Amino acid sequence: MSEKQRTIKKVTAVEGTGLHTGNNVTLTFSPAPAGHGLKFRRVDLEGQPVIKASLENVVDTSRGTSLQQNGAMIYTCEHVLAAVTGLGIDNLLIDLSQGEPPIMDGSSKYFVEALNKSGIEEQDARREYIEIDSNIIYTDKENKVELIAIPSDEFKVSVMINFETRVLGTQYALLEDIRDFKEEISDSRTFVFLHELEYLLSNNLIKGGDLSNAIVFVNRVISQDELDRLADLFKRPRVEVLQEGILNNLELHHRNEPARHKLLDLVGDLALLGKPLKAHIIARRPGHAANVELGKLIKKHIKNKKKMDKSFSIDVNKEPLYDINDILNILPHRPPFLFVDKILEMGEDYIIGVKNVTMNEPFFVGHFPGDPVMPGVIQIEAMAQTSGILLLTAVPDPENYMTLFLKIEDAKFRKRVEPGDTLVFYSKLLKPVRRGIGYMQGIAYVNGKVVTEAKMMASITRIEEITNNPSK
Repeated sequence: MSEKQRTIKKVTAVEGTGLHTGNNVTLTFSPAPAGHGLKFRRVDLEGQPVIKASLENVVDTSRGTSLQQNGAMIYTCEHVLAAVTGLGIDNLLIDLSQGEPPIMDGSSKYFVEALNKSGIEEQDARREYIEIDSNIIYTDKENKVELIAIPSDEFKVSVMINFETRVLGTQYALLEDIRDFKEEISDSRTFVFLHELEYLLSNNLIKGGDLSNAIVFVNRVISQDELDRLADLFKRPRVEVLQEGILNNLELHHRNEPARHKLLDLVGDLALLGKPLKAHIIARRPGHAANVELGKLIKKHIKNKKKMDKSFSIDVNKEPLYDINDILNILPHRPPFLFVDKILEMGEDYIIGVKNVTMNEPFFVGHFPGDPVMPGVIQIEAMAQTSGILLLTAVPDPENYMTLFLKIEDAKFRKRVEPGDTLVFYSKLLKPVRRGIGYMQGIAYVNGKVVTEAKMMASITRIEEITNNPSK
């Protein structure tokens, strides 16, 4: 049974102070219809502009993730979006009476509590997921950042942080099931180093900040005079540094609370994809900028995949552009090493070919007799032959030419190909043919599912040149 989209049963609100502005703000969650998605609304501005929670609307990631649309901005939206994602909610309208959500204690806990109190209900619409079929990697070598999205049937997150200090070194956090977000992650608060806090305070950048909404790490020797000054600043009777290297403003909820909060931020930032994600995210030293860049790479991957799927949508039984006799006039290959049966469609930079896989294929005699599987290398060869037809039709006398492999890259085998399957090959030029060299992306499908893909480079060479110069 397919999962349904979800929203809340009734309106609920959270009130508090904005971290950066110091203004009182009311955040109101309201139910939204299926397909609405997650949207913020600035009810304090004329016309009450709406800002969609989308990667395309990200305008700043320096001290949180900020969105802008329709002339309005929302600052530090990630804690709210993490709560919504953690509870599996798809559709909400989130009203704000100021430009940023209340900071509360620097976690997602209070948003989770409000949403749970409102109640969550299913809607009469199927939930759609974002699914990837290959690893997607974002790296920032200068800052030792690496984020990897790995194909998975579930959404999982693994985070490692290392601030290379005595008080905050290497920490790990793991979320194997999004349903554990409430208990395992939602109460993990943001953190800051004392020197960062002093900079923000001195530059009036966190007017709503106090010692109750962040874990403050102290990674240097601090005098009693400085501690007294902080106590006065935050209206506390006494401030001291605990053995763990944090100020005594609060007690840790988890020994690895900073790593868990980074995981929380990552969950919130990836909510900007617009649909729930099925992938295992492995993140080393993540941050808002890196999280958003990984999200953009995932979005680009999905967009390209949709393009390929759309171009592949074709009736395999329609009248072919080239039948087997036409192919024999173009390719120099002959049975049993000819693996293209017909060409269905061809344009200036793409081609679609078909191979009907039968039990009579000679390679099934030994691969494997009791459980026949089409060898991956032959799938690649068939894809290359399809690509070769496109390259050879670019010359006036293709019967006098052949294509020779120069390189195969990024070959991936997704599913078994067995007797009875119909392989459809979609190959597309990645760049114009230059000096007889073609560079192509090929994808093989069975029943609309990707089974094999690879990038291939080949040269168009006259047959007589090879005959006269066998070293070629």
